[in-house]
Formats: sequence, C-alpha cells, structure tokens
Amino acid sequence: MSEFIPAGAEQSAAERVYTELLERVGEANPRPRIEPVRRLAELAGSPQLSYPVIQVAGTNGKTSTSRAIESLLRAHGLRTGLFTSPHLLAFTERFQLDGAPVDDTVLAAAWDELRLPLEVVDAELEAAGNGPITFFEALAVLAFAIFADAPVEVAVIEVGMGGEWDATNIADAQVAVFTPIALDHTAILGNDTATIAKTKAGIIKPGSTVVTAMQDADAIIEIEEAAQRNGSRLVVQGRDFRLIEDRLAVGGRQIDVVGATGQAYDPAFVPLHGKHQAENITLAIAAVEAFFGSERPVPEEVLDEGLGQLTSPGRLQLIGNDPIIYVDSAHNPHGARALVEAVTESFSFEELALVVGVLEEKDASGLLEALAPIAHHVTVTPVSSPRSIDAEQLFELASEAIPDTPIEVASSLPEALDLARAWAGRAEGRAVLVVGSVLLAGEAIEFSRSEGWGIA
Repeated sequence: MSEFIPAGAEQSAAERVYTELLERVGEANPRPRIEPVRRLAELAGSPQLSYPVIQVAGTNGKTSTSRAIESLLRAHGLRTGLFTSPHLLAFTERFQLDGAPVDDTVLAAAWDELRLPLEVVDAELEAAGNGPITFFEALAVLAFAIFADAPVEVAVIEVGMGGEWDATNIADAQVAVFTPIALDHTAILGNDTATIAKTKAGIIKPGSTVVTAMQDADAIIEIEEAAQRNGSRLVVQGRDFRLIEDRLAVGGRQIDVVGATGQAYDPAFVPLHGKHQAENITLAIAAVEAFFGSERPVPEEVLDEGLGQLTSPGRLQLIGNDPIIYVDSAHNPHGARALVEAVTESFSFEELALVVGVLEEKDASGLLEALAPIAHHVTVTPVSSPRSIDAEQLFELASEAIPDTPIEVASSLPEALDLARAWAGRAEGRAVLVVGSVLLAGEAIEFSRSEGWGIA
C-alpha cells in the first residue's frame, strides 16, 4: 500500500477524500491538543455523543482487540461502528459499519458535511496563531459523523496515539479498554512505560468501566490511579478475569476463559494464530461484559458466532503458497516478540526468510533483535513512504541485530519478495514472512493480489 495516490489517476469518492486529508499534517505527527477537535465536532453536531462508545488504547493488540469487541457486539445483534488506524489497502477500511468498510458514497457525503466546519475551525486556529486541523483530527470527527449518520448502536473506537490528547478522546466512552502498554512513539509519548501509560490512561472518563490486560507494574499504577480519580470501576486481567487455557487448534486456537462476571465459558475456537491473540480475545470478552453490565455474561451462542466470524487482516495473514508467504504488521519490539512466539508455536518451518521494512520513527534495532530467533535469511527493503528507513541504513542495523545471518538489500518490496521467494524455493521446508510495518504489510497484500497468487 502506498500513502500516495498517483496524480491523474482515476479516483473513487473515498480516494478523493483521502487525497484531501493527506494535504493536512500527517497522523505520524499528532499535536498534543484536544480542544480544536472538540470545537470541530461541536460545529458538526457533536456526533460522538450520539451513541455509546468503547474506546481501546494500548501499544500492541489494539486493532485485533477492537475487531474482536466489535464482532462480539455485532453477534449480539447490535448495529456497530468500528474505527481503526491505519488501513492496509483501502481507506474505507478505517470506518466499518456492521463489520464491513463504509460505502464510498456514504464516506464522501459525510466528508462534504464536514467541509464547512473544517473551514471555520482552520480559520479560527490560524487567527490564534495555531496550526490547522490535522489529518487524524479530521479523520476522527469524520468517523464519529459516519457512525452518527448510520446510525450505530455502539461504536468501538481505537485510539490513534497516546490517549489524553488523542483526537478520539472527545468521545465520552463508557468502557475504556487497555491492551498491553510498552515503549513506542517515545519521541512523542515519553521514554518510560509510566509516562506513556499516564497519557494513555487519559481516556478514562468519570463513572466509566476500565478493563485492562495484564500490565507492567509502572503501567498498572497509572491506570489504577486514573480509575480512582474518575470513580471508575477497574477490571484487571489475571485478577478479575483470566485466560485459563490456550491450546493450538487447526487454523487457530481453542481457549478457555473465565470472564469478569465469573462465567466460565465453554471452550471457544479462535481463528487466529498466537497466544497474544488468545489474550486479546480474553480482553475483548471482558470489555463486552463491561458494556452490558457486570452481572451479564456473553451468551455462549454469541461468543461462538462472534469469534467464528472474526478476522484480523495483516496479522500472520497468508498471501502466498508457492512458497508459503505470510505478512504481519508487527512494528515494534513488543509486537515482534509476540510474533516470534506465535510463529515458533504455530508453524513448523525449517527455515524462514524475513522481508523487513521499517518506518523511521520506530525502534528498528529493537524490532530486528526481537525477530532474530526466527531469521534464517533477511532481505531489507524501503517501505513505500517518505518516512521509511533507508534500506542501506536498515542493512547496517540488521547486520548488528541479527549477526551471522545472510542479509540482502532490495530497492523495493517487489524486488525483496523476488529475492526471498527465490531463497525459499531452493530447499524444502522454507517460508517467507513480511514484517516491520503496517504499510509494508498492506503493500505486500496488494502485490500478491496483483500477481494473482490467489490467497490474500
């Protein structure tokens, strides 16, 4: 996937909206402010107040957990909205209604309604000597407006970055969900887990319910203190709900969960790979319980349907089978360690080639070191983004992080895939894994489709 749409290319209504949004300050450079977003939403009719909201923050697992929550709510019979970022292939993926990307015309109509409020707020900000509304600020309000127009009965909103000043935080979420918090975006969020957790805990609203995954000690202290300040009920994994057993199954996992209601659920099949996904699902179940009330477990038939229809694009997604090629959007050390555990446990490849591309704001060295245990051959490539780390620079980092391993440099992802596929084809039991960036994962999926591999 590219962040850019070629000039002169025939564009859909959604692509035209995306092109206009790209003229604003990008989502990798958020401004630590919330009032301009609130003002924009106010002029648009405060759509974020039209329906109950479950907000999901954290470092890793946000999208998978958000998708699982939405799927369970939809299986319960509710009309759902789901907002996640970034997208893999199509811009409309970020805004889902009842589990499907929003229609182009619906997206364009909502954007047209937002134009005048945007002009007003941009002018007000300029007069005050401040920068205009950013890409993500406009995006969040657009999502809230789409869901209000639908209308949805509940919206699951993934936080973009941080929490306290994230544009999504204009919502009055009745359930705040925290996936594992680790170091990421340190230049913006802070250099230690406690500081990052404090910012993320800013999504907790007075009287809400807080549902958190198991956290490092520094992170859980910040979440506990924020919950106490807001008079919020706190539900903690390992204390109030837990994953009792997690077993490998064909095509995924089978899990046994005890929810925050005390319900010991029947064994449930999850069509995803990795223990981290079992943990994400456990968190999602507790979040749905919190939404419906502390005494109400998720009906077993809803659990089976919600998990059975669950997908997680870009997470150990198979895109080719001659040779086997997977993509994963892990882009920081914490996510890479979970990926390594999932690959080691779920697959039996004798050797694995990694195709790696990383954005410059990420901890590339830490990512590569985490991936080292599964790397038998590495091809580094630039991501199709001006924020990409140069391939030669990535080669130097990979040489230090994964010593005594063959490393090649490619000028593009197609070239990298050619090199990796050729290596994999020279011996039995070899496979390829594309990893390091959501943008790279999307680009790989798009390329596999263009090549007619017939999987993705």
